[in-house]
Amino acid sequence: MRKLLIFLLAILYISCETITNENTKEFSTPYEESSYKETATYEQVIEFYLDLAKEFSEINVQTIGKTDSGYPLHLVTYNPDGEFNFNKLDKEKTTLLINNGIHPGESDGIDATMLLYRDLATKKIASPKNTIITTIPIYNIGGALNRNTSSRANQNGPKEYGFRGNALNYDLNRDFIKSDTKNAKTFAQIFHLVQPDIFIDNHVSNGADYQYTLTHLFTQHNKLGGELGTYLHKQFMPKLEKKLSENNWDITPYVNVFNQVPENGFSQFIDHPRYSTGYTSLWNSLGMMVETHMLKPYNKRVEGTYILLKDAIHLAEEDGAKIKASREKSNHYFSQLEHYPIAWKIDTLKSSTLNFKGFKADTITSEVTGLPRLKYDRSKPFTKEITYQNYYEATDSIPIPEAYIIKKEWTKILSLLDLNNITYSTIEKDSVIILERYRIKNYSTSKSPYEGHYLHYNTSVSKTKKETLVFKGDIRIPTNQKGIRYILETLEPACVDSFFNWNYFDTILQQKEGFSPYVFEDTAIEMLQKDSVLRKAFYSKKIIDSSFSKNWYAQLDWLYKKSKHYEDAYLNYPIYRVPKTD
Repeated sequence: MRKLLIFLLAILYISCETITNENTKEFSTPYEESSYKETATYEQVIEFYLDLAKEFSEINVQTIGKTDSGYPLHLVTYNPDGEFNFNKLDKEKTTLLINNGIHPGESDGIDATMLLYRDLATKKIASPKNTIITTIPIYNIGGALNRNTSSRANQNGPKEYGFRGNALNYDLNRDFIKSDTKNAKTFAQIFHLVQPDIFIDNHVSNGADYQYTLTHLFTQHNKLGGELGTYLHKQFMPKLEKKLSENNWDITPYVNVFNQVPENGFSQFIDHPRYSTGYTSLWNSLGMMVETHMLKPYNKRVEGTYILLKDAIHLAEEDGAKIKASREKSNHYFSQLEHYPIAWKIDTLKSSTLNFKGFKADTITSEVTGLPRLKYDRSKPFTKEITYQNYYEATDSIPIPEAYIIKKEWTKILSLLDLNNITYSTIEKDSVIILERYRIKNYSTSKSPYEGHYLHYNTSVSKTKKETLVFKGDIRIPTNQKGIRYILETLEPACVDSFFNWNYFDTILQQKEGFSPYVFEDTAIEMLQKDSVLRKAFYSKKIIDSSFSKNWYAQLDWLYKKSKHYEDAYLNYPIYRVPKTD
């Protein structure tokens, strides 16, 4: 009887293996069928996931929203429980969102994630019990449809790939805050539907040459802040590095240099909210970009991405409860914060040491330009301790108000708040209340266009506090809510990626009324005669400032700006702050 049982079990085992192998073969990918030299087209990717969903109850495909290409985005979910209503999912489970093809020429993640889902469904790899895996198979559909063989000048394969810009030629990894594209608006829908605990965005790097196939770009841990930032820096990142090392895959932080050698040391890239991980971190999601090295063979890049995703799932299984608890504590931390940091710089007093595996580089004379150029020698690998500056410190902060008030006319801002699940109320009647108001004191503007904008930077403001008339229908946005960081980063004009800096309020930067000198001259005389304080300030400025004293128009303009005729709208930021009461 025992021999018969063993025989039957052996047959069952062989049968299961046969089914798994057949399923794997049946669901082979264009990447595999091309001997690992080609990446799947957009149509092949979607067809592949639809076929998987038909065969396996653990996989579901949804279409959500639109993109600038006219095609919808897809969300593919792997859940062993077979539940795909995000309102009904087990809240104890960890949720992972993988984003692929934001730059479709960087296609490693597209192919790796197809393999991952196939292998999970066919049980080639163990299915997670406490983790739900979601993916946007190709985010930049317009770019994926614009296939070519030459736009990635520095990249080693695949044979053909998509283009970096989307259907309207936007770089989607600069669009998460300003949301000019339909892609970004739909991403926000998906992100707030999934509410991922962990977010991974798959890329391929440009830059220096070195031995690693894999590099990682985690969201900057000081900026992420609180217990979650500490967990990311001290536990999640080193644990993932260790798991990869155990699988014989070395990984290093993203090599943030341009036309320089990394052996001199480098700093961590800081991901502002315009970038995917900077945006997702505003809701305390652990964010990571995978950056494979462009010069490594395509099959090694896809394999490395696959292994990293698999190890990230294992880590989500192990630390899921800890990640969720840290996220909840971070939500509470920011709700209790009195001041919010709005500017950052590298902390030069702290750094880490990397045991970096690079290639020797020399400066030689270019045969093209006749000038010095950088040349790496792959026959001379080295391992060397280098300085990695991965600590940042806040250089400026603002007191967090109780709420903001936006004039009802600024509908574009309101539509983005709606898109990001920001709660607000409508003022029911005209009222006079004490509010803080900013005046734009200084700002610089880029001379070249950047992603459809002439971006402002180095913005500074002055602040006044006084009784202000607000009208019925104006919008009151409380800061004590889950989206507090999104509110602060977008509505505080001095923040790097504020709506102000992205030109949403440029109409306030142009003066609409002026003065005719020959008419205003008499008004100016009257002002000086009636106001002794003004008169003293005016003549003092003429004495101190020689250029002012020689410029008649500057003098009249100075007085005009002190007069009742000077318009209130000019340089006055149209969003008010409701100060916290003691």
